[in-house]
Amino acid sequence: MYPFQNILFPTDFSTQSCAALKYAAAFARDGNGRVVIVNVQDERVPSNLLRLNQSALEAQQNRWLLQLQTDTKELLADSLLEGIDVEPVFVDGDPPIEVAQVAVDYGADLITVMTRGRKRFSRAFGGSMAEDIIAEAPCPVLALRSPQHDFVQQRDAEVHIHLKRIVLATNFRPSSVAATQLAGQIANRMGAQLHAVYVIGDYFEQLSAMFPEGGLAALTRLRSYVGERMSHLANGGARRVRTHIAEGRPYEEVVRLAAKQDADLIVIGTAVHNSLFGGSAVLGSEVERVIRNAPCPVLCVPAARVVTPLPALVTQPVM
Repeated sequence: MYPFQNILFPTDFSTQSCAALKYAAAFARDGNGRVVIVNVQDERVPSNLLRLNQSALEAQQNRWLLQLQTDTKELLADSLLEGIDVEPVFVDGDPPIEVAQVAVDYGADLITVMTRGRKRFSRAFGGSMAEDIIAEAPCPVLALRSPQHDFVQQRDAEVHIHLKRIVLATNFRPSSVAATQLAGQIANRMGAQLHAVYVIGDYFEQLSAMFPEGGLAALTRLRSYVGERMSHLANGGARRVRTHIAEGRPYEEVVRLAAKQDADLIVIGTAVHNSLFGGSAVLGSEVERVIRNAPCPVLCVPAARVVTPLPALVTQPVM
């Protein structure tokens, strides 16, 4: 899974979306890979757009193509991409679905997105649009926002990855297996400290208050189970994992630990749900809150999708 070989960089050429370019370039350099630049439009873009003469695009109805051609050429000339294999791709349709399809077509193993901005993709690439892409993505997605801790440093025209501390949010369910593996691989390659955290949700405390005997017994068993699993995780790999067990609201505890440890990256599994009442993929609410509140970039690693029978269950925490 790591290092990444094919990095997908979706953009609408705004300053907001292009802030993720240095991360795409840095991972491409680290893995001797390539960057696929993908832009989604409302209309079909000629496959030979970059080779078309500007005079052929100066007609009123083609000015958007002229602007698209200009923006693409300027991005391709960015010094961050110097010496990197780069390929621009233009598609039309619904951005999250089209980005996911390009990821499949090009064998992408990482997508970089900014998570703030207006929702409309053709205006700005961010906000809930980025979360929709994370939900649809078949590969890990690096979610970025500004301002935020930055683990990519630029020297002259080149960018380099500097990861010292990584926080892994786990629950030992299938949704976190791939995230655990990837976090370990990145930590081993980068020589970074890996901090694994399991958050016992505050709903167990509420259950204990409502059902003193049964609730307390369940909480005691869970604490014992989590302690054993974290002990195995800490001693089961080549690199020692520092483990943390917290109790409270999952996203708050994950964000708090990342801030306390001055983490460079949070890695989290994203079990995506499809409601039977609609085809849209939905992230868990706790995952969304981690992404929106994290003090550092968040690497969202997809797991197998499940079908949620009722809309009310779509927002259950999946971490």
